[in-house]
Amino acid sequence: MSERPTFSPFWHRVRALRPRLRPHVQITRQHYRGRRWHVVHDPATNQFYRLNPIAHEFVGLLDGRRTVEEAWNLTLERHADSAPTQQEALQLIGQLYNANLLSIDVTPEVEQLLRRGRERVKRKAIGQVVGIMYFKIRLFNPDAIISAVEPILRPILNRWGFLAWLAFMLFAVSRLIPHQEELFSSARNAIAPANWGWLSVVFIVTKAIHELGHGVILKRFGRQVPECGMMLLVLFPAPYVDASGAWALSNKWQRIAVGGGGMIFELFVAAAAALVWVATLHTDGSLVHQLAYNAMFIASISTVLFNANPLMRFDGYYMLSDLIEVPNLMQRSQNMLKHYFKVHAYGLKREHPPTNSPSERWILNVYGVGSLAYRIFLFITITLHVMGIAFAIGLLLAIWTAAMWFILPIGKFVHWIAASPNLADKRARAVAVSLLMGGVVFTAIGVVPMPDHRRAIGVVESRSTSGIYVATDGFVREVLVRPGDRVRAGDVLVRMESPDLVERIAITRANVERLDSLLRQATQREPTTRDSIASQLASVRDQLAYWLDKQERLRIVSPHDGVVVGNDPALLIGAFLREGEGICEIVDDSDLRIVATLGQHENSWAVKAARGELDVHTEVRFVSRAPVRMPATIDEFIEAGQSALPHAALGYGGGGTIQTRSDDRQGRLATSKQFEMRLTPEPAREGAWTGVPGERVRLRFTLADKPLAAQWADRLHKLVQGRVTL
Repeated sequence: MSERPTFSPFWHRVRALRPRLRPHVQITRQHYRGRRWHVVHDPATNQFYRLNPIAHEFVGLLDGRRTVEEAWNLTLERHADSAPTQQEALQLIGQLYNANLLSIDVTPEVEQLLRRGRERVKRKAIGQVVGIMYFKIRLFNPDAIISAVEPILRPILNRWGFLAWLAFMLFAVSRLIPHQEELFSSARNAIAPANWGWLSVVFIVTKAIHELGHGVILKRFGRQVPECGMMLLVLFPAPYVDASGAWALSNKWQRIAVGGGGMIFELFVAAAAALVWVATLHTDGSLVHQLAYNAMFIASISTVLFNANPLMRFDGYYMLSDLIEVPNLMQRSQNMLKHYFKVHAYGLKREHPPTNSPSERWILNVYGVGSLAYRIFLFITITLHVMGIAFAIGLLLAIWTAAMWFILPIGKFVHWIAASPNLADKRARAVAVSLLMGGVVFTAIGVVPMPDHRRAIGVVESRSTSGIYVATDGFVREVLVRPGDRVRAGDVLVRMESPDLVERIAITRANVERLDSLLRQATQREPTTRDSIASQLASVRDQLAYWLDKQERLRIVSPHDGVVVGNDPALLIGAFLREGEGICEIVDDSDLRIVATLGQHENSWAVKAARGELDVHTEVRFVSRAPVRMPATIDEFIEAGQSALPHAALGYGGGGTIQTRSDDRQGRLATSKQFEMRLTPEPAREGAWTGVPGERVRLRFTLADKPLAAQWADRLHKLVQGRVTL
């Protein structure tokens, strides 16, 4: 444990004060990880503060009659080294005073030292500006509404109600399972621009129900909900309620129930909407059917991706914090990372870690790194998304957020380096280490060349592909192949039969025999009619040959060697097929290649690579066989962008990554122009490649080494260029 200095040079300013807790302050006992804690709550301002047992005892001794020094000396006598130091006691008094939990008659000098709570409003406003992506607007007190709803739902707000909810959710899922194909295909219509209006309305309604769930369960446990309003979540309105009263609940499972209450209510809405959607499947296109899908889509997707995500300060974060019994998880994890930095980089010896528990330290380390990485990821993805919709707003949002999340903290860091009293004897080292680390980062990002990798998704296809079609109307009698079977040229694939054709052939043969008999009689008895009968006989024989040829075509054969792919012909047994209808495909798997698609932001280097003006190393990896990788050569790059994809497997519907149009049933029309690239793996040139037509592959293109800063700038420029809508 690092050394804790007992005395503070500012102690003389507060030693004679006689503070006391305000009369209306409430204190609740809680337990975290086997230790007792006390939560101090001011109902007037809804402020909370957590104290350990020794700090709680120290604050309890501040009754308005004892001085701060008397209370500190008593605590020191009882707890020795475990008692708070003068500096820690001073910080505790200042924090409680700022939170409006302590009443003190102070001089202006001490007022400046403790920084009175009137700065809270200013700090709250600054917090709103910094967190512009999650801006809150208070509207009214919802206690009357929640007090009216809670008695109605009280009989089911218990463990039996939770079990009933769970059974209802399982029932709804079981009803959806038989309709998986319709469920996923309807997602295209849900995200179509024509549905955005209804989607927004459903989002606000379901989120209002979500927030009602928090409030009702909190009310069920005897706490108040003092505030309700609208939160601009990435500039999109969403309701919210202040459920911070759950912090004062002594039972952690009650706190978890409050945190999960919103998701329980919202998922109930999703399950009910799922049943309505299934019941209205045969009325596809109706408003009720579409609204049911919207509610199911919003209430399930948003709950899983956002509310349940513990890396964001929503429901999942607070539930995780209570479950693992680590309060203030995000703030303490950030402080833990700062502690490592101060101790190991700057050599500060008197810094205290947020925790001394090994298990809690491990949790803070993992969560701190994960939340920091996710915060950067969230900033980039949200900014690019908003810029794609409205470039000017997205650009301003990016600049503002970057300033608040990165530039402002850097400014605070510089001020801390220059003025922090903790660095009094280590300032030179801190400046040198900071400059050194900044130089290392700048060199690593802006100077040192690094591999430049670009990626794409492709699909294996054959250069020789033949469709197998019906040549004559008839019924499918026998199927001799299945998809995946290897065939040779001339092998019979399908045998068909046509009773009508058999009858026509029999009649035509009878006519041939009749005319042949007449021709022999005319040759002997009436030579003048012989030529006419001979002409008729030749015509009927031609007709017979035509019908026999059509009968022969009832035997469908392979035009060349290859593998059967596509639809299963066995499903057609007994069906009547007309001429021209497709059966399957035969692909020559001995002559394969890869076709890939690239977006607008990647075509500049691809054009040069295809022309041989740029040296690019290409590597292919199969999606279904990840360990298998091989080099490839770029054969051709089609410079004209096109909406039609070379294969449905590249689109969303086929499991690919390219967004396709919602009105395209085949899933081959992309919403944006794509550029086609054709490649040949090196083993294919040597006859050793074992790819399967239709198989998806991932391609990695390695360009010339460049510094990371240059790579990021180029990609950002191309991404913005591809998303901008002026």
